[in-house]
This record gives sequence, C-alpha cells and structure tokens, in this order.
Amino acid sequence: MDTVPQSKFQDAYLRGSAPWVIGEPQPAIVELERAGLIGGSVLDVGCGAGEHTIHLARLGYDVLGVDFAPAAVEQARENALRHGVSARFAVADALRLDGLGGFDTVVDSALFHVFDAGDQVRYVRSLYAATRPGAVVHVLALSDVEPGFGPRISEAAIRAAFRDPGWVLEHVVPSRYRAIPSDEDRANLGLPATGPADLLAWLARARRC
Repeated sequence: MDTVPQSKFQDAYLRGSAPWVIGEPQPAIVELERAGLIGGSVLDVGCGAGEHTIHLARLGYDVLGVDFAPAAVEQARENALRHGVSARFAVADALRLDGLGGFDTVVDSALFHVFDAGDQVRYVRSLYAATRPGAVVHVLALSDVEPGFGPRISEAAIRAAFRDPGWVLEHVVPSRYRAIPSDEDRANLGLPATGPADLLAWLARARRC
C-alpha cells in the first residue's frame, strides 16, 4: 500500500465527505481516558474535525490537536467554538513533529494506517521527537483481518514500525473503529442503509524509552 495522498484529506474536508468524521470521539479513545491511560500533556495527531481534542479539553487536559489539512483544522476550530470548548489546534505534518514540544501522551485515531511501511517508520521517529521519555502513544488503526473500507493494515506492520530501540510496544489488541460508510461500501459489505459502522481495528500502546 502506498501512503494516501495528503490532498485526498483536504478534499474530503472541503466536500464534507470524510467517513471518519462521525460527530463524536471514537468509543475506543473515550474508554482509554476513562481507564486512566491518558495523562499529562496530550498531542492529538491527525486530529481531523477535532472530536478527541475537544473531548479531552472539556475534561481539563492540556491538549493540542494537529492535522496536515488546513480545512480539517478550520473545521476543528469551528466545532470547538460551537461546543463552547477552548481547544488548541495547529496545521502540522505528522512526519515532521519536532519543534512542537515534549508531550506525555499521543492519541492517533486512524492516522498510522494511511502511511506506507517507509512512512510508518518515519512517523514513529517523528513521534519520538515530539515526546518525552516515558511518553505513551495510543494508535487506533483499521485492521486487515476482515473486510472493510479505507486503508487497513496488519498487526505485523505496527510491530515493525515500533521496533525502533527508542520504543517499547506494550500491546496490540483488537478493537473497533467507528466510521460512516459510503453507499457503495454499504452495498459491498452488506451494511445497513443508514448509521455508522464499527469496523475491526487494532489498538496499540507504545512507550518511549
């Protein structure tokens, strides 16, 4: 799989057709916070429309949401304003996160899987540059184990990218990722005509050495 072109994401936000924009945070990310697995300063990388940044800011976290697509960041700021939440957002390239500061927690919801193998390694190194020793990275990525839509990856791909000596991959477990299917995807997968779909995903946790 090749890295998904960055222009595709800008276009999706401009057209209002992004299947990953569901109007609420991913249940898997909500559960991470409830379990006490998010702490300190937080980077929401590939923040999209800002659902997770807004959710965490509302709960009192020091959180920054970043996305490469200017249209995503604009939409995220509008969403925060509409929800009455003071949240910080910035345009940034996930492969060049150095200079953003040292974060204690990184939340990646559906970003890792858009990269090819080479860029996955570059991304992990970029995360290293943006985090403090002991920082935790949570990755929620679509799984290739069952039929679905969008870019999907194997557990082995996650393990390979975090093989760098700067990281300890603590676990990779099955999870679910909620998305809005297109009509074509609904037909191909036999999904209901309306509503979101919960797709098989990987939930990984890595700790920076």
